[in-house]
Amino acid sequence: MDYITQETISSMLKPRPKDGHKGTFGHALLVAGKYGMAGACVLASRACLRSGAGKLTAHIAQRNNDIVQVSVPEAIIQHDDSLVMFTGAVDLSNYDALGIGPGLGTDEATAFAVHDQLLNARRLDIPTVIDADALNILAMYPQWWNDIPGRTVITPHAGEYARLEKAGLDFSRVTLVKKGHNTVITAPGKTSYVCPWGNSGMATAGSGDVLTGMILGFLAQGYGTAEAAVLGVAFHAMAGDKAASVYGEHSMTASDIVDNIRI
Repeated sequence: MDYITQETISSMLKPRPKDGHKGTFGHALLVAGKYGMAGACVLASRACLRSGAGKLTAHIAQRNNDIVQVSVPEAIIQHDDSLVMFTGAVDLSNYDALGIGPGLGTDEATAFAVHDQLLNARRLDIPTVIDADALNILAMYPQWWNDIPGRTVITPHAGEYARLEKAGLDFSRVTLVKKGHNTVITAPGKTSYVCPWGNSGMATAGSGDVLTGMILGFLAQGYGTAEAAVLGVAFHAMAGDKAASVYGEHSMTASDIVDNIRI
């Protein structure tokens, strides 16, 4: 197990082509935020775009429209049939990566829609980052674990990890980002990494949503799951340290982390 270093980051980060356009850098789809949890979608969306994705479509409950549209004007907005939750899988034919889970809730209709979405991503081999309530749904329905895409990153915090582990799920075929002090990234056939950066101020609501958005942004640009996870975790932690240097660890918020992302 190695610590992430600046050399690690430099070896993974691709140069940005001078003649690139928004299509060059990928189109990400984010499925996040039931009504009342629009902030999860906002934070993940902003972080995805800050991480270099060319385009982002946010699939949201209809009642979240104004919040997300105003907060992230760069995002394309796509409405679910439901006013208040995620209920129907999206066709992924025009997307390069999927992020799913932040603030979704675990209602039965949402759970079955998450399953359908993951099956769709698996069928089309779309790289996917699964977080938050999508992980909780998989812990509730462990028989769906074998239906997740072949190229998957999961980003559980300690509580989510415990639920997944209790459900008997096998992490050996996914890239696992186990969040916490000194976040650990483990991927099949790859060196495992520990993040040396970060601080207690990052233990704040929405911080994980920011990380999900960042990993999604790197996946959309064509990075492998392990590389996207390492880069997402590293730049997320460094942004957190920059935010703490300005606001202090007691006072910083997840939005401060987004504002300090520098790739």
